Order: sequence, then structure tokens, then C-alpha cells
Amino acid sequence: MKVSVIIPAYNEGGRVQRVISAAKRASLPSEIIVVSDGSTDDTAEVARSEGVRVVELPYNRGKGAAMKAGVSSTDAEVYVFIDADLIGLTPRHVDSLIRPVVDGEADATLGVFEGGRVTTDFAQKVTPGLSGQRAVKAEFLKDLSGIEESGFGVEVMLNKYLERQHAKVKKVELHGVSQVLKEEKMGGLEGLAARLKMYKDIVAQMK
Repeated sequence: MKVSVIIPAYNEGGRVQRVISAAKRASLPSEIIVVSDGSTDDTAEVARSEGVRVVELPYNRGKGAAMKAGVSSTDAEVYVFIDADLIGLTPRHVDSLIRPVVDGEADATLGVFEGGRVTTDFAQKVTPGLSGQRAVKAEFLKDLSGIEESGFGVEVMLNKYLERQHAKVKKVELHGVSQVLKEEKMGGLEGLAARLKMYKDIVAQMK
């Protein structure tokens, strides 16, 4: 199976390299695609320096649109979505997301943080379905429309869509993995505004 790791990234120049490195050293991916979602920093340049494929969107369109752009740029049979701001990601974690799908044990996987940072561990215990780390058979996303407008609500949209298709989804523990919080990346007020926008997108998809 051709397996494409798709990394949506907006201004993640200081963080995306370590995620790319983990994906490159994993044994199961066939290719890695970084989608720079209108980044104004060096996200695209850092990704290119790692020798991976880069898709650049002309302006910031949101996570759902970035994921769609990655999907549209490949003929892979399995898509693997990984956030660009992860801490502690290893090649083993990447392969653990992919293996149940390529081995036929599941149609999709959902990565859940455990043993990382308290804040991200707790958030995923409360709402594990909002994880951005997952692998999905391409055939299950062929007819998914509206993803471009979903923003940060894309995870909820994917969960609902896979449920409607009766897809078999397996949760995979990503021990020691966590994320950089928006407030840490952007500063207090700007980070809070971005977090509220994220919650708004999520709630919109829950209706």
C-alpha cells in the first residue's frame, strides 16, 4: 500500500522539522507531504530542506483545507495525518498509527496522547476524538465534501463521517507525545483568540 503522511502546518517553522524527522525514519510511510497553510514564516523552507514534498497554500485557509490539499496532491491508498507541533513523536509512534490499517485490522486509527504533558493528556482523555493524529484508508474519504470549510472542526467531521460509513476505528496510544499549546506559540492573548476560534469550529461541526 502507498502510505502518505500529510502534515498540515501554519507558521510551524520552529517545530515542523522534528515531526518530519520522525516520519522520515519510520518504516511504513511511502511519502511525506507538508502543507504550508499560508505560513508567513519559514515553514515551507524548513520542510524543503528535509527533502519532503511541500504544498503551499497562498493564504491561511484553515486545517481542514490544508488536509484536503494534501489529500488532493497524492494517489496514496492510506492517508496519515500528523500535526506539525508535536513533542516527543518517534518513528515507532508513526508506524503504530499506520500498521493496523495496512495489516487490515482497521479502516482507520486514532492516536491518543498518554504520558506526555498533563494538559494535553487530560484534554485527550476528555475528548480523544479530537486528536489530529490518525491514519485512514483513502477509500473512506473519497466522497467527503465540505472539509475545506471545517477549519479546526475537521476532526469532528472525520469522526462523524467514518461512523456513518461504519468504519472500524482503532485507538492507538502515543506514549510520551504531546503538543505545544497555542498560547505558548503565539503569546497569551493571540493564543487565546486562536483557541477560541478552534472551539468555535469544533462546536459548529458538532451540530
